[in-house]
Amino acid sequence: MGAVNIRHKLNDELLYTGGHIGDGIRPSERRKGYATAMIALALEECKKLGINKVLMCCDKNNIGSAKSIIKNGGVLENEVEEDGHLEQRYWIEL
Repeated sequence: MGAVNIRHKLNDELLYTGGHIGDGIRPSERRKGYATAMIALALEECKKLGINKVLMCCDKNNIGSAKSIIKNGGVLENEVEEDGHLEQRYWIEL
């Protein structure tokens, strides 16, 4: 139905547009709250790993991802251009 990745440390590229958490949901399972729940579980794991400030990024046009990040406490820091499109960068304080 979906997957989530936690990156323990950020290199320059991940700090720019990747973030600590990456997630994806199968198209047929979107809009059911799974991404919001997966992010919440990933944030619990980040806290256990000692990551107190989590970066998550998504394409500006991906409104569903942005909503899931915001529901988990994400605060938009800025937008950056990546390969001709805008990426939004959100921080979540744990």
